[in-house]
Amino acid sequence: MSEKNTGTKFKGQTDWEYLDRVTDEEIAEAVANDPDAAPLDLDWSKARVVYPVEKVPISIRLDSDILDWFKEGGKGYQGRINAVLRSYMEAQK
Repeated sequence: MSEKNTGTKFKGQTDWEYLDRVTDEEIAEAVANDPDAAPLDLDWSKARVVYPVEKVPISIRLDSDILDWFKEGGKGYQGRINAVLRSYMEAQK
C-alpha cells in the first residue's frame, strides 16, 4: 500500500539565526579548515568551450571490467567513455 501525501513540506535543518550572525571571516576560516572543501581559487584560464557533437548510436565490445568500472561512476558512463576516447583522439592529433 502506498503512503498518502499529507501535503506537509519537509522542514529543513538550516540554522538561519547562525547564518545571520556569522561573519565572512568565520566562513573563510571554516572553509580553510575543511579538508573536503573545494578550492576557491580555481584557474579558469585554460578552460575551453566544448560544443556538443551529434552522437551516433553504435554497438561496441568492451572488456567487462572496463565497462563495470565506468558504470560504478553512476549515470553518464557512456558520456565518460566518450570523453576518454575524445581525449585520446585529441592527444594523437
